[in-house]
Amino acid sequence: MVRIGTVVMGASDVRRAAAFWKAALGYVERDPATDDDWVVLVPAEGPGVGLALGLSGTPVQEVPRVHLDLYTEEQDAEVDRLTGLGAVRVDWDLYPDDPDFVVLADPEGNRFCVIDTTHG
Repeated sequence: MVRIGTVVMGASDVRRAAAFWKAALGYVERDPATDDDWVVLVPAEGPGVGLALGLSGTPVQEVPRVHLDLYTEEQDAEVDRLTGLGAVRVDWDLYPDDPDFVVLADPEGNRFCVIDTTHG
């Protein structure tokens, strides 16, 4: 049996991406970074899926095949907090009629969704 241990995302500026995701998720660096091309972030307290950020020159996909879903019971407050940290709202033309999610992009342009877990 296998399990997901780490989600890996590309970044053109690993330090900037790490600063955003540490603040967004309350994560810390698993090991002190020795260079600017790779870092693994883990939950500050307790177990959980890690987030690795690796230096990449590949352009961000406008409609990514893989993305992060962040769950919350306070969607509006979390969207405001995340945009305050540097995320931006994405003009997303694929929303359903009554969406339970908001599409954002991190400072690197990587898309992610903030899911309202209280929504039907």
